[in-house]
Amino acid sequence: MANHKSALKRIRQAETRRLHNRYYGKTMRNAVRKLRATTNKDEAAAMLPGVTKLLDKLAKTNVIHKNKASNLKSKLAKYINKLA
Repeated sequence: MANHKSALKRIRQAETRRLHNRYYGKTMRNAVRKLRATTNKDEAAAMLPGVTKLLDKLAKTNVIHKNKASNLKSKLAKYINKLA
């Protein structure tokens, strides 16, 4: 058990941040899955800016690493260009 008031506060903050990051991480994964499941090129191209924006925001706030965001954006763009 924590011995200091500041340690108790740190525990509360860490839990809040963990839940926040978990929510946005899951939202990001679902958005990427949804885009990859799309077979229509026009639909996928319309979805890409939104997913890209989400990835950039999460990378900026350190929910995911900037290189992971970059790799995902690259792979999604490649996937859309490959669609017939």
